[in-house]
Amino acid sequence: MSRTMRAVVLSGPGRCAVQEVPAPTAVPGEVVVDVERVGVCGTDVELFTGELSYLETGHSSYPLRPGHEWCGRVTAVGGGVDPAWLGRRVTGDTMLGDRVCRRCRRGQQHVCEDRQEVGIRGDRPGALAEQLAVPVQSLHELPDSVDPVLGALVEPGGNAWRAAQAAAVASGDRALVIGPGTIGLLTAMFLRARGAEVHLLGVTAPSLDFARGLGFADAWTRDTLPDLPVDAVVDASTDPGSPALALDLVEPAGRVVCIGIAGTPSTIDTRTLLLKDVTAVGVLSASPGLAPTIEAYRTGAVDPRPLVAATVGLAEVGAVLAGGRPRGSGAGPKVHVDPRLGA
Repeated sequence: MSRTMRAVVLSGPGRCAVQEVPAPTAVPGEVVVDVERVGVCGTDVELFTGELSYLETGHSSYPLRPGHEWCGRVTAVGGGVDPAWLGRRVTGDTMLGDRVCRRCRRGQQHVCEDRQEVGIRGDRPGALAEQLAVPVQSLHELPDSVDPVLGALVEPGGNAWRAAQAAAVASGDRALVIGPGTIGLLTAMFLRARGAEVHLLGVTAPSLDFARGLGFADAWTRDTLPDLPVDAVVDASTDPGSPALALDLVEPAGRVVCIGIAGTPSTIDTRTLLLKDVTAVGVLSASPGLAPTIEAYRTGAVDPRPLVAATVGLAEVGAVLAGGRPRGSGAGPKVHVDPRLGA
């Protein structure tokens, strides 16, 4: 007898519904996970609005099932998978390379040309559902101290860990993060854990007040930003002018890290890059940062749980994707989904 489950389905720009779909089965090399928590991401919003570039290139197409920031428990394993995975709490890599190309063989599956991305690219269904099927090699086990809220923050945390790592700051160095959203605040937390003096640059008073409430007293607007030497700048915004601003603000021989992405092209003057001897780094995915992020959460070196403003059920995802804030939300930038709510 076939089984079904509830899942969020995007059938076109602005069209979101919870539907009954076939439940996944554990094919060889894969596991089925009962989803405990999922984060709603800016990429999910772009899939909902139709603005994601993958929809233009053909890497993504409707209908699709989003959700890539997730955690849950393994409830079935396919052929060739160690049965010891059964019952384990896990999260997983979003980027699934083909495992045969040169990039994958070099450990760079997150930039594989033929990769799938869970809930985003290549018709790989996402985690905004009661269950999810993923390859076993993509799994990362979660320790007991990493609860479901933290578990669903591993994927964005992995991106932020990589951004902080790329900034290459040492204790006492000064770092500036442009954009106090989820990724920007997570990056600030990892930079602080490295001993850096962290400043944040934003636009709205509520977002800056929230950052200050997390212990980042040095939260500024363009008008109030002090004239201080900055050793590294992380652009975590969606403003197309931010990369050029980052390059202007960073010290000579400093580093600029780009992890935010704008909807239109950003331009910088490479003469400035050269004459200031600046290192510029782009960060695409969390893949190389998942394990160290789990460890940082396990030890308490970084605790991003205050970023989660609300947890809702699948039925409320459409409203969240459309920009709504759930009733009773806190001030944080992130909304989580528990597929078991309202079941």
